[in-house]
Amino acid sequence: MENAQSGLLIILVLLLLGAGIFWPRAGLAALARKQWIRRRRELFEDALKHVLAWEGRAENATRDSLAGALEISQRRTLGLIARMEAQGLVQTVAVGIRLTPVGERLALHIVRAHRLWERYLSDDADVPISRLHQAAEKAEHHLSAEKLDELEAHLGHPRHDPHGDPIPAADGSFSPLDAVSLVEWPSHKTARIVHIEDEPDIIFQQILAADLRPGKAVRIVENDPQRLVVSDGEQEHRLARAVAANIQVVAPAPHSRRPEGSRRLSELAEGQGGEVVELDPDCRGFSRRRLLDLGLTPQARVSVELNNTFGDPRGYRVRGTMIALRKRQADQIWVRLMDGFAPAGQGAQSGLSRNATSSPNLDTTSEANDSWNGGPRP
Repeated sequence: MENAQSGLLIILVLLLLGAGIFWPRAGLAALARKQWIRRRRELFEDALKHVLAWEGRAENATRDSLAGALEISQRRTLGLIARMEAQGLVQTVAVGIRLTPVGERLALHIVRAHRLWERYLSDDADVPISRLHQAAEKAEHHLSAEKLDELEAHLGHPRHDPHGDPIPAADGSFSPLDAVSLVEWPSHKTARIVHIEDEPDIIFQQILAADLRPGKAVRIVENDPQRLVVSDGEQEHRLARAVAANIQVVAPAPHSRRPEGSRRLSELAEGQGGEVVELDPDCRGFSRRRLLDLGLTPQARVSVELNNTFGDPRGYRVRGTMIALRKRQADQIWVRLMDGFAPAGQGAQSGLSRNATSSPNLDTTSEANDSWNGGPRP
């Protein structure tokens, strides 16, 4: 009897294990297959994006470049190319790999998803620019064309991502950057940064460390075979030529709508104040709406009430209310300096703590993959 019960128990356990492994749609085997299909699709899309990037430089991707970019073996790369050819996505030519019209449309969809998601994370979620690329690399594979249309409308139809790369339209068209590398720009002539390369990462981090970002005005004060010395009006930055080559610039707009002497709010010292001229055009979406909701509208008066020992955030007074803004948020607010503001230190008497925790803080560092109201979730 005991042997029979033990046998029945073993059979029951085996049946349960088998059901857990082979149950349709929810079993381990089904989940593993879904994961395999998802990973193969992502590999296809990454490969198409790689080939498109090379074509954008008027070059042809190769089997070696593809294997290196995807970090897979040569044998696996050959199989991947063969499957992509069979599906009509690419064709191999004597000088490398080329996209077919079908492959190009899919590649442009992935690029559009990546750059729109970066724009969303920057504008609505206030994610630092150093973290945008990695987050968008994951999300780009999960956004349908319909969700991208919704996201684009939500963001106000932006033309460029936070790095300055053009965002393709739904039909795949986009306006290429009409810019030159900083190393090609004449010395002692003001330029406006419109694009920074985010790869390789070691060079990208050096650009960020110098706080050289799209929209900033710069001037080359020294140019020799080893380095460039670049001034942004406040500091001078010594850049290796390889670093400067990853920064693209154009001539500043000939006419500015801002009154002469306008400055970014972040540039004001404690105790200084001014009248809001405008929010930077690059400030869009949720970030723009939040600043406007705080009363930072044209002609509003704002003053720096309290510095932070650690730099961020700082305390500001606008329309009689104390608020806290981080530097990258204050960078988006242009003000005209005005006299008659309270001297430095008055903000400390208002009860604002050193880290400004008593006032609204716009710092939102979540990746926000699940927080976009009404929009796509990867």
